[in-house]
Amino acid sequence: MSYGDSREKILSAATRLFQLQGYYGTGLNQIIKESGAPKGSLYYHFPGGKEQLAIEAVNEMKEYIRQKIADCMEACTDPAEGIQAFLKELSCQFSCTEDIEGLPVGLLAAETSLKSEPLREACHEAYKEWASVYEEKLRQTGCSESRAKEASTVVNAMIEGGILLSLTAKNSTPLLHISSCIPDLLKR
Repeated sequence: MSYGDSREKILSAATRLFQLQGYYGTGLNQIIKESGAPKGSLYYHFPGGKEQLAIEAVNEMKEYIRQKIADCMEACTDPAEGIQAFLKELSCQFSCTEDIEGLPVGLLAAETSLKSEPLREACHEAYKEWASVYEEKLRQTGCSESRAKEASTVVNAMIEGGILLSLTAKNSTPLLHISSCIPDLLKR
């Protein structure tokens, strides 16, 4: 296993486990075991330990989700259709919860925002980044700056809430309900 491979495998395993189990439910030994990397490589690549690893996992998810949102928004001329396309793609994750990948950072944010300022900030930046993609598309289609900012915040909040409801329901129905409400929300 090369230098880069070891680091990437650790980060990939950590990202997946943090998404499924949260920060406090995920142990470093579990990350090492799942990644297949040598134990010493974790602190070599992530000298800041678990917190640094979680921040980098959030940053990975920020970019991954931002690109997914951007792809959906770019493929559609109507912002509502772009958001609905993203929600449809996201809702497919709930057919098998053991294989969930690419979920946003809500679990980490909820667990750590009062205990780790660096992690709180990383999660906050992720949400801002995702909102900026919605906001930009809304402005491009004639929405005022203030309305675009407001609507993008509401969309982010609805999606995060929908993810939690879908996780607890073990199905995508909440996300699909949100998707059906998006056109009316953006009409205002």
